[in-house]
Amino acid sequence: MKTILVIGGSKGIGNAIINQLKDSFRIINFSRSEVEPHPNITHYSIDVNTDDLPELNQEINGLVYCPGSINLKPINRLSLDDFRNDFEINVIGAVKVIQSYIKQLRNSNASVVLFSTVATKLGMPFHASVAASKSAVEGLTKSLAGEFATKVRFNCIAPTVTDTSLAEKLLRNDKQKENMENRHPLRKYLKAEEVASLATYLLSDSSSAISGQVFPIDAGIVSLKL
Repeated sequence: MKTILVIGGSKGIGNAIINQLKDSFRIINFSRSEVEPHPNITHYSIDVNTDDLPELNQEINGLVYCPGSINLKPINRLSLDDFRNDFEINVIGAVKVIQSYIKQLRNSNASVVLFSTVATKLGMPFHASVAASKSAVEGLTKSLAGEFATKVRFNCIAPTVTDTSLAEKLLRNDKQKENMENRHPLRKYLKAEEVASLATYLLSDSSSAISGQVFPIDAGIVSLKL
């Protein structure tokens, strides 16, 4: 049975990915929050940005790094610490995990899935900090895909607003939800399970010819104009 390392909370996209994989894969999860017990899940209650990472001696066939931030403020209200914190969460954390386990990833021809946002392609007010850090994630994805082209695949998913705890301030009531739906040409925002399904595909052998790509899943907000 193959092993997938999932970095990210027990809520939202991380949880949806774990739920889709847990019956067919061994899952190692790093998160402060507890996950629902399952015989195939090993959980470490850690924050990768502040804690030492455990030594993992087993083969790692896939890695998903899905912590994120939605820190939306006008530029004059964003402090340098806001930019630093977003970069730490989205970029430095991913680098730390990849560096810690690159030997196991290389030895198993693994697939790595990182996360960006549609805000790197579509200029959105108040997204300066998150768009800057997620743009770095996209650059990291492409660079590492080239560096490890014959050993490890690296891809990135760039979702629009997804119904998770991270986006709860954007989807607080029915009116906000309706407005968010109407902003998207497909008249919807995303469910965590939809994003997780794309991650699951990119982790699978079915995507063995795909690397260095950024996949928007945007309900049309970037690609369509109606």
